[in-house]
Amino acid sequence: MEQLRKVRYPGFSRDIVSFGLVKSVGFEEGVAHVALAVTTNDPKVPRQLKDDVEQTLRSLPGVSHAIVEISVQAARAPAPAGDPAKGALGAPKGIRHSVAIASGKGGVGKSTFAVNLACGLAQVLSARGRPGRVGLMDIDIYGPSVPLMIGLHGRPEVEGEGSESVLVPLEKHGVKVMSMGFLVDDDTPVVWRGPMVMKTVQQFVQNVKWGELDVLLIDLPPGTGDAQLSLVQTLPLDGALIVTTPQPAATRVAIKGGLMFQKVNVPLLGVAENMSHFIDPSGQKHLLFGSGGGAATAERLGTVLLGQVPLVPEIREGGDSGMPIAVSHPEGSAAGVFRGIAEALLGRLEKAEQGPA
Repeated sequence: MEQLRKVRYPGFSRDIVSFGLVKSVGFEEGVAHVALAVTTNDPKVPRQLKDDVEQTLRSLPGVSHAIVEISVQAARAPAPAGDPAKGALGAPKGIRHSVAIASGKGGVGKSTFAVNLACGLAQVLSARGRPGRVGLMDIDIYGPSVPLMIGLHGRPEVEGEGSESVLVPLEKHGVKVMSMGFLVDDDTPVVWRGPMVMKTVQQFVQNVKWGELDVLLIDLPPGTGDAQLSLVQTLPLDGALIVTTPQPAATRVAIKGGLMFQKVNVPLLGVAENMSHFIDPSGQKHLLFGSGGGAATAERLGTVLLGQVPLVPEIREGGDSGMPIAVSHPEGSAAGVFRGIAEALLGRLEKAEQGPA
């Protein structure tokens, strides 16, 4: 088992043991026997895993032969939005579109962006006569910050009993929210291995009473690990939105995050450039983190740049106070950028729903 921890799942940084893919191991008279269970639609994945496991095991002293058996289950393909069968494929019934918000790299303001985008979406949909149709799922298990940024506290209520029980998300600014931050004390660190993270993601998808939503945004943690793989295996995603800052240190990792979604057949809906520029009191524009990174990332990933969010103190202040700038200063330029990205995102989702002309 220790040797198998050296085998990475194709396209991810985590090993097959942490992902819970190893079902049994054995060793007798120089022969190592391993059984794996994999969920994928890519025929290259089982072949690569088999080759990697065999090579890794044969490098152990005393192993003359390795037998690798792989059980492959087809991944649930994303169903067209509005399809009544979507609920049977893993997504809760009533959710029209599910979109992952990812960055690859930490520190680019992804959660702040996700909160303001959710509030912007709620405003846009409310203006269309569809209030209360936005959800935000925070699956940054180790460092959940969405409750603070959106101004929610307390515990979610539980409806039902036993296996039929569900959590009722908290709601504010027209957004329904579920986060690990509601379930643990502020001073309690979450020290979990991969299988526990995977189980929590599954529960947030299947055991939360989301109700009728036009869009469910999923705020992912940085990286390409347990939470990301669990999500794409549990919830049919309509797409992913990549957040980056302009400088290469962020864009290079953002590109890897985008390529991860492409590997698992999740469409990229666009790129958002956060902390794009700073305008001082005199009106002069400063490119503190360089320029062009968002556009270059979008071009590299074959998608579009949805918008550029400026670096303004009010965005940070809104996150600390629980009053997102999209709500506190709805007529400001920054709030307008978030609503513009929300409009563009809805447009791309609706276009994909209609299919090719």
